[in-house]
Amino acid sequence: MKLILPAYLGETMRKTLRSFLFNTSLIITVSFSWSNEVPSATELLNKVDKLYQQDNAYAKLTMEIQTPDYQRSMSMESWSIGLDYSLMRVLTPKKEQGVATLKRENEMWNYLPKIRKTIKVPPSMMMGSWMGSDFTNDDLMREGSWVEEFEVDLRAENGQYILDLVSKENTVTVWGAMQIIIDQETLLPIKQIYLDEDGSAVREMVFSDIKTFDGVTLPSVMTLTPLTKDGHLTRVTYDDLSFNVEIGSDFFTVQNLQRRR
Repeated sequence: MKLILPAYLGETMRKTLRSFLFNTSLIITVSFSWSNEVPSATELLNKVDKLYQQDNAYAKLTMEIQTPDYQRSMSMESWSIGLDYSLMRVLTPKKEQGVATLKRENEMWNYLPKIRKTIKVPPSMMMGSWMGSDFTNDDLMREGSWVEEFEVDLRAENGQYILDLVSKENTVTVWGAMQIIIDQETLLPIKQIYLDEDGSAVREMVFSDIKTFDGVTLPSVMTLTPLTKDGHLTRVTYDDLSFNVEIGSDFFTVQNLQRRR
C-alpha cells in the first residue's frame, strides 16, 4: 500500500493514519542532526518519510472532520510498531466508542462494536474513506518507503528545501508524483502536495504547531485538504505521544481489536 492517516493515525497516520491515520498512521522519529552541509535529497526524504513512524509508539489524538454539510470530532488512541503493525481505537464520541482498525503487515481489519462484527478490508476498499475523513484506508496501509518508490530531486529557495518526487518505473503507487516543502532551519515539513498521474494537484497536507513529545520534536497538527472537494478538510492533532512503549507484535491481534478499555 502506498502513502498517510493518521496513527490514525496508526503509525499514527500512515501507519496515521500510515499511517490515521490511519496510515496514517499517525508515527514518530528521532530528530536528525546535520552538519553545516546541505543534506541530500534522499536524506531529507527519508527523514520526512519516517517522521511519524517509530517502533513501539503510543499516541492520543483528535481528528476533526469538516464538510459543507457537517462537522464532527473524534478522540482516539493508537499503538504502532514501525510500518508493519498498528491498532487505532475511537474513544469519543460515545456513539462511535470502540470502533477500531487493526493493521498487521499487509492485512487490515475494522471492528464495529454496534453490530459486534470484525470486517477484513479487501483491496477494492483501499481508496475508501476512513471513518468519513479525507484519509483513506490506503493512507493507513502504506507499506513501502518513499525512498524506494520515488525518484527525488532537491532544490532550495526562500529558506525552504523543496523535494520533487516522481514515482519510479514499475512502482505501483497511488500518487504519480508528490512535492514536499521543508523548512531549512528545522528540517521539518511545512507542506506536502499529492499529484495524480497527469501531474494535477489533488490534495495537500499542511504541518503546523511544532511541539516536543518524549524528546522528539515534530509538527503536532496535520491538516489534509482534498483540492477537488470544496469545503472539505480533516485535521489531526497529536495530544500526547510516547515512544519505546513495551508492546510486541502479539499485541496486534483481532481479539485485541475487539476489546474496550
